[in-house]
Amino acid sequence: MATNKGNGDASGLDIDHELPSAENDTPDAPVEAESELEALRAEKAGYLDRLARLQAEFDNFRKRSVKEQQDFRDYALAEALKSLLPILDSLDRAAKTPAKSVDDIQSGVELIDKQFHDALAKLGVEPVPAAGEVFDPNLHQAVQMVDTDEVEDHHVIDEFQRGYRIKDRLLRPAMVRVANNPKK
Repeated sequence: MATNKGNGDASGLDIDHELPSAENDTPDAPVEAESELEALRAEKAGYLDRLARLQAEFDNFRKRSVKEQQDFRDYALAEALKSLLPILDSLDRAAKTPAKSVDDIQSGVELIDKQFHDALAKLGVEPVPAAGEVFDPNLHQAVQMVDTDEVEDHHVIDEFQRGYRIKDRLLRPAMVRVANNPKK
């Protein structure tokens, strides 16, 4: 048997290949590992329980949010309709009342028209300017081009149907006739 001079100790053991001493080899080690495993299982169960609760809470939040959005839409629609009901009342009264003259009918229609425009203005709806304006394809829909020298090129001559927008959003473009100056 070969001896390892210089690598061993006095007993002739090979220090480089010697197994480390078992400092933790006590009879309590399996019990400690088992209790640590139980603690980790309990921690895992706690995390799973917390996750399940958070998922349920998020699901309830989502359902509540959808209901609130629907309630808001319904409420907003109800407020808009309430502002239109007086106009409907005026139309009903006008239909039931016999007109004495064409002027009475004309003034009644003008009053109802004013009521309707006032109700739209309260809702934030405003007409799109058209006649005399430069043609803007974002606001106007050209239904006819007219060759004329009386109006500047690409300007709106008149409108067939008024356009409307609510704040910065276009509800309906104005249907217009646009001037086209022929080249001479």
